[in-house]
Amino acid sequence: MTESFSTLRINADRMQDSFTQLALIGSTGDGGVNRTTFSEAHLAARKWFQAEIKNCGLEFRMDGAGNHSAFLASDSTDAPTLLLGSHLDSVPNGGRFDGALGVMAALEVLRTFKENRIKLKSNLEAIDFTDEEGTHLSLFGSSALAGHLHSEDLQNPYSGRENFTAGLARAGLTETGLLQAKRPKKKVAGYLEVHIEQGKSLERAGIDVGIVSAIVGYGSYRMSYVGRADHAGSTAMEDRLDAGQGVAAFILAARETVMRDFPSCVANVGKIEFAPGASNIVPARADFLLEFRSSDADQLSKLDVALVELAQQKAGQFGLALIMEPLGKHSPNLMSVEIQQMFQKACDGLGLSSRVLASGAIHDAQSLVDVCPIGMIFVPSVDGASHAPREFTKWDDCVNGANVLLQTVLKLAAE
Repeated sequence: MTESFSTLRINADRMQDSFTQLALIGSTGDGGVNRTTFSEAHLAARKWFQAEIKNCGLEFRMDGAGNHSAFLASDSTDAPTLLLGSHLDSVPNGGRFDGALGVMAALEVLRTFKENRIKLKSNLEAIDFTDEEGTHLSLFGSSALAGHLHSEDLQNPYSGRENFTAGLARAGLTETGLLQAKRPKKKVAGYLEVHIEQGKSLERAGIDVGIVSAIVGYGSYRMSYVGRADHAGSTAMEDRLDAGQGVAAFILAARETVMRDFPSCVANVGKIEFAPGASNIVPARADFLLEFRSSDADQLSKLDVALVELAQQKAGQFGLALIMEPLGKHSPNLMSVEIQQMFQKACDGLGLSSRVLASGAIHDAQSLVDVCPIGMIFVPSVDGASHAPREFTKWDDCVNGANVLLQTVLKLAAE
């Protein structure tokens, strides 16, 4: 790398201006944004992104899955494409940094390449993937690009078929187009993403940049405890077959089990529904969703067994029947060791401290793990907050992440 490349930096003020404009779209007024996929705000953000791409002289592209991109071509007609990016959609009432920072950092890298007339051996593409957060189908833009999206996946979206098809129509997309968005592996040189950590480890340790070694694997179940409805006033506590007590006991026991036996893992029950659902009726049924995560495949498998056994144990303890439906299990995804080393060298060259860590959250990068080399870097999250309006990352940290990305792309894509 030439001396001029090693001293090259992104335009921090320009990136901040773009980021600030984007954050106004779907703003909730308290620092957050509400840009769920195919909502009015999400479509407005994508329209803004398209205009921003064209205004800076880059080529705009959109594929059949609605992935929006800025494209900077190599002089070589058969060159593969190095993807950079993240997503512009948000969870309901989420934060303005999650996803958006990665897209704006990617766009700024392409702007920097273009204005410095750097010759490319790979095409560069700054991509906004559709629906990373799973309003309709989790990671469906990146899954479509990787060829992992199939027609049966479209039949039971999280939002329901009617909402899903209406959203596609608003975005000008079709199900046929979604299934035709797959790219040939030989055309994809790699994928790099800058993201906020969404945890406290970097801030606690005073570290500038996290180099991601793996994205967690996860498993999930839909479970139900089935007991008996009784009068809540006249039925003695010892005579009840209370499904609510079963699920409450399971949640507490699961927490103790994970903290004691699987300290590097997590588990969560995020939704419970009781039936009949009245304050004066002992719950006859408790339906709940269980999810657990680990960056270690062996630990993930053992945790799966332990949680299922615990659920069965609590069913027996409270005289309940247990119904279980597996909702899927995904192995941890490892990042490219070579790209991790490039990130490390970039941090060293920029005078930034770094540490290797696993991602506890799910990201588009994992969709591409069998397509191309992938790499992610994290920048600190203040107080670890994310998926909420209080989500915040200091701008200097955002700039650090973008400059690490720039220096790594120079090594991978510049002639």
